[in-house]
Amino acid sequence: MAVTPAPYIAGKPEPRESAEQLRARIPGWGVDLDPADRPSFPREQPGIQTGAHWDFPERQPEEWPRERSIEHAFLTPVFGTSTPPAGVSGAIRKYAYARFSEGRAAHWLLLIAADRVDAWEHHLRSLATLQPDNPVTETGVLSEFSRHGVRSRFGQKRADVNHQWIDPFLVGGPWVLAGLGAAVAVRAVRRVSGARRVSGARQ
Repeated sequence: MAVTPAPYIAGKPEPRESAEQLRARIPGWGVDLDPADRPSFPREQPGIQTGAHWDFPERQPEEWPRERSIEHAFLTPVFGTSTPPAGVSGAIRKYAYARFSEGRAAHWLLLIAADRVDAWEHHLRSLATLQPDNPVTETGVLSEFSRHGVRSRFGQKRADVNHQWIDPFLVGGPWVLAGLGAAVAVRAVRRVSGARRVSGARQ
């Protein structure tokens, strides 16, 4: 088989670039190069026989340009296609993959922001359907009163207790702001329409 920039061949090849070359070419590469920073060390076994019956797996067709980390020469042989990037959230995801390495916090912060934007894109889209999102039932807040929510937060060493104080602001805050914005918009429309009626009556 010809030399191919692929990490997915049956036997792990010797790297064609040194650690210094990779670090210079890929921002953030090598953050876990030190064995002390790798949970898998020393379980790694170089030269192990994988038993793979193929030299390079058959690649899945790429129906649209899929986002991938800049650490990789190309996509993995198999990848997900259930949720293609779309809208503003899709643009944010593509930018995160194209601009920042997985070793950069900006990469992951942008992906988290894209998830929040995607959620609101779906919330707004649901308003055009016969079954819009219900911010009360879909957040699970009712289970706090019917499923021992308060009691389960004490003496259980739950990790989410540390941030429970901010959860109502993060979950309910955007809905409250959206409701206030809608109320202000309705009042403004009524004020303008009322002023027009008064002006028309005077004429």
